[in-house]
Amino acid sequence: MEGHQLVREYLLLGLRFDRLVDGFVDAYTGDPLLRRQVGDEPRPDPAALAARARELRAELPGINLAPERIAFLDSHLIALECSGRKLAGEAVSFVTEVESYFQVRITPGDQDEYRAAHAELSALLPGESSLETRLNTFRGRDLVPPEKLATVVHALSSALRDTVRGTFGLPEQELVEYEIVTDKPWSGFNYYLGGYHSKVAINADLGHRMANLPHLVAHESYPGHHTEHCRKESGLVDKLGQAEQTIFLVNTPQCLMAEGLADLGLHAVIGAGWGRWTQEIVGDLGLRMEGEQQERMEGALGKLASVRQDAALMLHDRGADVDEVAMFLRRWLLCTDARARQMIRFLSDPLWRAYTTTYVEGYRLLRTWLNARPSGQTVAQRYHRLLDEPLIPAGVRAEIAADIPAVPRVG
Repeated sequence: MEGHQLVREYLLLGLRFDRLVDGFVDAYTGDPLLRRQVGDEPRPDPAALAARARELRAELPGINLAPERIAFLDSHLIALECSGRKLAGEAVSFVTEVESYFQVRITPGDQDEYRAAHAELSALLPGESSLETRLNTFRGRDLVPPEKLATVVHALSSALRDTVRGTFGLPEQELVEYEIVTDKPWSGFNYYLGGYHSKVAINADLGHRMANLPHLVAHESYPGHHTEHCRKESGLVDKLGQAEQTIFLVNTPQCLMAEGLADLGLHAVIGAGWGRWTQEIVGDLGLRMEGEQQERMEGALGKLASVRQDAALMLHDRGADVDEVAMFLRRWLLCTDARARQMIRFLSDPLWRAYTTTYVEGYRLLRTWLNARPSGQTVAQRYHRLLDEPLIPAGVRAEIAADIPAVPRVG
């Protein structure tokens, strides 16, 4: 089989999974004839899809594609085989499922580290009441009035877009449209429509804070998902003809890479001082933010990121009940019961149940990789590779282990 033929079969395979699970294809900008072909087929059998993924993997050795493309396809076919097995009713342990999807073996976090984070938070918020009460009071002061949510989102997006255009470059015709939605299991979602155009939905149910909105906008748009899609469509697809990049499939290694780079977006383009930067933007809109204190608080809260992954392990590996998991989340994340139940809703969704790992382990892996950059290279320069190259978690780990960054391929 020729390389272009295998890529075509990979695209068809991914589109067929979307016939079984709505939303499995997060984005597709490839040949519309392939989507129509799949749409006209009978509903596929998941066991047959798993078998097809194995067959395509067997074709990879010696195929006429560059090594990084072969590695990308191999890792994604492993993920698709696991999805097919799961959908066919085969028993797969949760830890093995996550590893097959994202190339990472997850373990519970260290509760001593959570206690240390609580101690840091307590020192930042001195007082006689409980830490949860102090934290919720502090967060309450940071809430964006619902009627100003869209205005703040657009202001942050405009400022980040200007920075990203100057740092990384974007196609002139790129565009992000925002809409405010409700009743979703997530806080924000990027729908990449192709042609350098995204629609980003912001879930108003969560009560967004001024401290989290710059992270959210950076994550979904600049320099996160929208920017990555634009640059890969322009470079890997249009210039280099890597058609496998025209499809973005949920529960595959590209998700861990995409969520990790998106979560590091604000770090890459603004960095330290983002709290004061945000304070100035929202101040022009008549809002008061304690920018520097919020930045310190978010730094401490970030040390609790693994709590959400622990909750997924409790639900799907240990078989804990929902009430026990809600108590665990409330204890360590110092959140309300409503917020804990919202997180559990996401963790319990059949499509998204493993997905929290992409945020936790994606951020951890790529932050380590950014920190291991060569002397004299900026964070933004290193981050540029995440936007432009078909990197996978195993390759990133290999670079970290070797302590010698690979030379980016050109052409």
